[in-house]
Amino acid sequence: MTDSFHLSFAMYVFCSMSVCSALIRIHLRLLAENAAKLCKRPDLICEFCTGIMFPSTTNSSRQLATAKFLRYKLTYFLLMRNLLTPALIILIALYAACTPKTGTSTASTPVTPNEPAVWDTMSKPLMGEEAESEDAEEPAEYNFTDAAEITPDDETLSDTLPPYNPSHTFEHDLIHTKIDISFDWPKKRANGKATLTLRPWFYATDRVTLDAKNFDIKSVTFDGKTEALQYDYNNEQLTVFLGKTFTRTEEFKIAVTYTAKPDERESFGGSAAITQDKGLYFINADGADKDKPMQIWTQGETESNSFWFPTVDKPNERCTQEMYITVENKFKTLSNGVLVSSKKNTDGTRTDYWKMDKPHAPYLFMMAIGEYAVVKDKWRGIDVDYYVEPKFEPFARDIYPYTTEMLEFFSTKLGYTYPWPKFSQVVVRDYVSGAMENTTAVIFGEYLQKTKRELLDDHMTNEKVVAHEMFHHWFGDLVTTESWSNLTLNEGFANYSEYLWIEHKHGRDAADFHEMQEQQGYIFSASDGGHPLIHFGYHDRESMFDAHSYNKGGAILNMLRNQVGDDAFFAALQRYLKKNEFSDVEAHELRLAFEDVTGQDLNWFFNQWFYGAGHPDLDITYGWDEAARQSTVTITQKQSGENVARIFDLPLAVDIYDATGKVTREKIRVTKRSQTFTFNVPAKPALVNVDADKALLCVKNDEHSPEEWAFMFRNAPRFRDRYEAMEGLKKKKPISPKELWWMLCRINSGQSARKRSTV
Repeated sequence: MTDSFHLSFAMYVFCSMSVCSALIRIHLRLLAENAAKLCKRPDLICEFCTGIMFPSTTNSSRQLATAKFLRYKLTYFLLMRNLLTPALIILIALYAACTPKTGTSTASTPVTPNEPAVWDTMSKPLMGEEAESEDAEEPAEYNFTDAAEITPDDETLSDTLPPYNPSHTFEHDLIHTKIDISFDWPKKRANGKATLTLRPWFYATDRVTLDAKNFDIKSVTFDGKTEALQYDYNNEQLTVFLGKTFTRTEEFKIAVTYTAKPDERESFGGSAAITQDKGLYFINADGADKDKPMQIWTQGETESNSFWFPTVDKPNERCTQEMYITVENKFKTLSNGVLVSSKKNTDGTRTDYWKMDKPHAPYLFMMAIGEYAVVKDKWRGIDVDYYVEPKFEPFARDIYPYTTEMLEFFSTKLGYTYPWPKFSQVVVRDYVSGAMENTTAVIFGEYLQKTKRELLDDHMTNEKVVAHEMFHHWFGDLVTTESWSNLTLNEGFANYSEYLWIEHKHGRDAADFHEMQEQQGYIFSASDGGHPLIHFGYHDRESMFDAHSYNKGGAILNMLRNQVGDDAFFAALQRYLKKNEFSDVEAHELRLAFEDVTGQDLNWFFNQWFYGAGHPDLDITYGWDEAARQSTVTITQKQSGENVARIFDLPLAVDIYDATGKVTREKIRVTKRSQTFTFNVPAKPALVNVDADKALLCVKNDEHSPEEWAFMFRNAPRFRDRYEAMEGLKKKKPISPKELWWMLCRINSGQSARKRSTV
């Protein structure tokens, strides 16, 4: 506001108060005069009150008294009206005179943009929104105004920045990790020596800080030296003072000897997705439970591997790896990479040497130790191993179904061959999660381990989870999210792999049914609007393992595939993988890969779906103008919620069917809160099918008639068409099952007649 406006407003207030004060004084004076007159005529008061209290009084007496009494009231009313009317006019004139003639504009020339609206990072439209109410008769596209920025008087503005969880800042580059480890089963401890090869990231430094949680530190030295290095340790991080300054061109190796005590903590973390954060787990360590095998296994995600070896425990770090695991002879071991050697020791133990010569993130390091049967396969010359408890050995290939076929399918589909030196899978007891995509060595919970007969009742669970964890070896292991805020770059892709596999193996209808269930799971979880898919404001990194990162992430990839087409989609994924292999990424790098391939600017899509919250909630209604031969579709967006876009930009396909079943496809783009689209057609359509590809993630209220729903059931090609048709018919109460049966029979009869006429 300007100073002239403040002065004008003050003048208006002063004048208004003066007029009101004068009116009050006049009102009080007239009231006093009327009271005085009435006091001089007590006969009138007595006559009036007597007429009320004693109805037997003659009507003429009551009427005369009432008339005389009201005459004074009428005179008073007319006088006040004559005073108030000009006073009101004066107040209005004063307001108009005091209102400033300049100020911030709140409306501009109506505009109908040809291109999608530009979105900010909160998924709010910057171009504006329609001014009319939702029930206005005029379509929104004919009245488009800029939004005024209004701050409610009672709104409390924050004086701090919103929460933001950044990617890990590098001080050093972890190049290689070598671990020698053995176990104290009774105490549930691990004795280890970790040798880490590092160099400063950019700035010269004389110290290095490692994540090392709840260790007993025995010694810290340069590798091969005996002189101890000074260090500080707070039970969470180990800061080692190097005794000299190293530059970014100089590597150094430090050796840390330690004891890990994963069970010796006052409290443990965890979440719904990963129920504990011990990192290292001893199962039936004393062998007391005869029905449960003795096992040791690890679970590193999110940042729990630093409970059993010192490291830089962040997802954007990566290094190569060597593991020397010493166990009793009866146990099998599994770790990342390939088994280079297995050496028997004089004390009845054995040391297995596993080597991973390609870099991957520390949270993907793993061990599994137990009495396993190992069934072996080969695919393109690499080992494919299935670890199961001995009694399940005959069913190993059924427990991990189609493993080699999936490796071939995903390698071919992505145009990028499986990049690792082996692929192993193992089931463990009492697992704290569903499964984990540790590089080359996937861990599954015991729910996966079943007989062939049991798997007949539920084979899809095993298929989906094997596909999910395998696909991570491209999306998550080869190309890794740089921060937990970007977790969907791991989990959204793994979720979508289930759709790709089911589509390939069992057909499009089965895949669409699976995708519908995934979408419903997300929508149920986001009833309050949810959070952005790329979520920098999370309160706990563990909370990122939710139906947004998984279900919504997969659904959005399906929408992106539908948007750019199959060829472009898989070509863009291939470019993304090759450009970012063995590195960490954020969502913009995925966008850039798609833009490089398609030549399109896809900021609008990524800002809306990856960086914005929520999803569209649509009402769809239909109209027919017989005279003009025009069919109309009105789409209204109703979504609400904090940070949810009031307007989503929605490119949609609309299929228009005539009575013979012939279909014409129209392309539309919804860019308004309420928008009407008109199509010229020769006759009233039998069906107008909005979102004909059935790829849109949304809540939808589609107002079809029972006849249109029945036509959709019989003619539209997708599983979601038939499902929505049946759901729509269920909501139409007037139609009974018998009527539905005859309606479908009539439609079927009509189709048969059409087929006969074409022969």
